[in-house]
Amino acid sequence: MLSGLDHLVITVTDISRAVDFYTRVLGLDVRYRDQERVDLMLGDMALRLHWTATDIQPRAATPTPGSLDLCLRSLLPLAEVRRHLEALSVEVELGPVTRQGANGELESLYLRDPDGNLLEISRPLR
Repeated sequence: MLSGLDHLVITVTDISRAVDFYTRVLGLDVRYRDQERVDLMLGDMALRLHWTATDIQPRAATPTPGSLDLCLRSLLPLAEVRRHLEALSVEVELGPVTRQGANGELESLYLRDPDGNLLEISRPLR
């Protein structure tokens, strides 16, 4: 019945700050939809930023900044990702550590976006 994920909404307190983080730190491309919605492209899907004070309907019952826990797959080795994050003074909260992903074991680094959302950057262990 379902074939995949089209977009995932991330509620943020400051869209400009979130766009800066996700483009500069994580290298995502940005597509502006309007003043309250921005898409950050991740392959063929989008991480859609919504501002906390938006009037957009429908929306989640309790849109809350900092409540997301998201695992992203990296094309680069994690040592390279870590060097990139350190060069930008982005704190790595944990890692590298071994975790279980949807398709097997992963090696992961954990960090937080400006709203406190937990981001896991992973690579398959194979």
